[in-house]
Amino acid sequence: MAPSRPLGPLGPPLSRIIRNKETQRGDFIFYSNRIIRLLVEEGLNHLPTIEQTVTTPVGRPYDGLSFQGKICGVSIMRAGEAMEQGLRECCRSVRIGKILIQRDEETSQPKLFYDKLPDDIADRWVLLLDPMLATGEDLCHFHAFQPAN
Repeated sequence: MAPSRPLGPLGPPLSRIIRNKETQRGDFIFYSNRIIRLLVEEGLNHLPTIEQTVTTPVGRPYDGLSFQGKICGVSIMRAGEAMEQGLRECCRSVRIGKILIQRDEETSQPKLFYDKLPDDIADRWVLLLDPMLATGEDLCHFHAFQPAN
């Protein structure tokens, strides 16, 4: 079976560019932002939608889709903030919360140092913004991020 390619056919060429030691700073930033936007778009593709008909400027109906419910982003402070603009480019006026999690030096357990989340986060679909996320296990230690039953 072929490996999953969430970035589609653009993933390998874009990844090659940003990993090349010869890539100039401006190109690195440009192509990193392109990868981030592709990741955000892929995340949005997994959200539920509902059918919605709108009227076009020429008076004709158009059957399209809308997201079912509200969306917000939660940025893991520092690294995740690099992904905020990509989300804003895809979803105007999206609410973005922030959290800071670090490992306690004595216990090696994750510790929540800071959080500022939308008051209605429980009613929203959350896109977690962290370019270095591995398993997300640390987040599961905190009630606000427990998966719903």
